[in-house]
Amino acid sequence: MTDQITEPLVLAVPSKGRLQENAAAFFGRAGLKLAQLSGARDYRGTLVGVPGVEVRYLSASEIASQLASGAAHLGITGEDLIRETLPDAEASVELLTPLGFGNATVVVAVPQAWIDVRAMSDLDEVASEMRLRQGRRLRIATKYVNLTRRFLARHGIADYRIVESLGATEGAPAAGSAEIVVDITTTGATLAANALKILDDGIILRSEANLVASMKASWGESQRDALRAVLGRIAAEERARTSREVRAGLPENGAIDLASLAALHEAELPYGAPKGLDGEIVLRCPAEAVFALSDALVRAGARSVTVRRIDYAFAAENPLAERLLARL
Repeated sequence: MTDQITEPLVLAVPSKGRLQENAAAFFGRAGLKLAQLSGARDYRGTLVGVPGVEVRYLSASEIASQLASGAAHLGITGEDLIRETLPDAEASVELLTPLGFGNATVVVAVPQAWIDVRAMSDLDEVASEMRLRQGRRLRIATKYVNLTRRFLARHGIADYRIVESLGATEGAPAAGSAEIVVDITTTGATLAANALKILDDGIILRSEANLVASMKASWGESQRDALRAVLGRIAAEERARTSREVRAGLPENGAIDLASLAALHEAELPYGAPKGLDGEIVLRCPAEAVFALSDALVRAGARSVTVRRIDYAFAAENPLAERLLARL
């Protein structure tokens, strides 16, 4: 039997297209380079600089399945696929952090010609009337069978039939295979081009790519060590990207209430307060608080204030890893 400690942490990433490019850029910003073992046709790879990590290149839907089964420890995939693939997503995975790409919204869309159908309650009436007058159920074309069923159940709609879509879902009503659709959209333009409209309360899920951890995977000490290394760099990059370093020369009398200023502007003193009265103080604050904090320091008598971007901000605390490890 293979010793669990020697097994690598398996990281599943998208195998092609914009998702793969964005995933590589995300890791690259954190100083982590994805490297395929034998070129672009190899579906295995490594994470340069972090030992004990095996990268697998899979489709987004395969990544969701691998996380669900525990075959992968970490993966990048859309929240829509996680919610669709895993009936009880909260128990099976941990959504560690949204990544800002792969945005899409899962929606309920009906023909624009249905001028009196604007909300889910109107759709319920249409479905009931269709069943009573025509003796058949409302047909819904979708690739999101589970998301659709759960959403309709919350709205008390039962008179419908799922038509699983294998192609362009938005074309189903025009083709006569369904009356309405549940599909993903980014701008709504494709739905509108197919004479469909989104119901006012028909948004099922606003999705984007996430870094996801499996609760079903085997987490030995080697996998946990690799996890801390990977998430440590990701957290350091995120902390640096969303904050700024503010340096100020204290007045000769040192009369600045640093604690109050820091609390007021959500800032911190990462290196502590200066020992001398004429020292330089370094604060770190959210990027959006820079100007307010700088103005407050000048008004309080600071001799000069400079603001810097930082590349990485490492800390003893690693909220991403701590949240996951607390569940394991």
